[in-house]
Amino acid sequence: MAEHTSSSTTIAAPPAEVMGVIADFERYPQWTGEVKEAEVLAKDDHGRAAQVRLLLDAGAIKDDHTLAYTWTGDDEVSWSLVKSQMLRALDGSYRLVPVNGGAATEVTYQLTVDVKIPMLGMIKRKAEKVIIDRALEGLKKRVESGPEGPAGAAGTR
Repeated sequence: MAEHTSSSTTIAAPPAEVMGVIADFERYPQWTGEVKEAEVLAKDDHGRAAQVRLLLDAGAIKDDHTLAYTWTGDDEVSWSLVKSQMLRALDGSYRLVPVNGGAATEVTYQLTVDVKIPMLGMIKRKAEKVIIDRALEGLKKRVESGPEGPAGAAGTR
C-alpha cells in the first residue's frame, strides 16, 4: 500500500469518551465539515458499526462511499474502503492512548488515500494532512465541548 500520513493531538477527556464520539457516526454531520450524511449499514457482534456509508462534500471532492470498520479493543478502530465513486483506497485508523492518569487521551489518526484520477503523491499527502488535521480539530472540539457538542458547530445548518 502507498505511504500514509499521521498526526496526533491530546484531548482533555478519557479514552472511553473520545471513542464514544468517534463511534457515533450518525452525529458526524454535526461536527465534521465534510461529512454531510452518515448511515450505519451493518453492526458487529458487539453492536459497533461494521459498515458505514458516508456522503462527503469537501469542496472539489464530493463522494458517496462505504467504509468497513474493525474495532481492536476499546482503544483502536481502523477502516478500509468497500466502495466509492472517486476513491481507490481510503484506509485509516484512530488509536487512543490514555495520558495524565486517564484524564486525557492522545489520539493518533493515520490515513492513506488513493483517488481514481491521477494525482501526484505529494499532493495526495497534503490532502491527507488537511483531512487529518481537520478531523482531529473537529474531534477535539466536539469531545471537549461535552455530550451535546458545540452550539452552531460546522455542518449543523
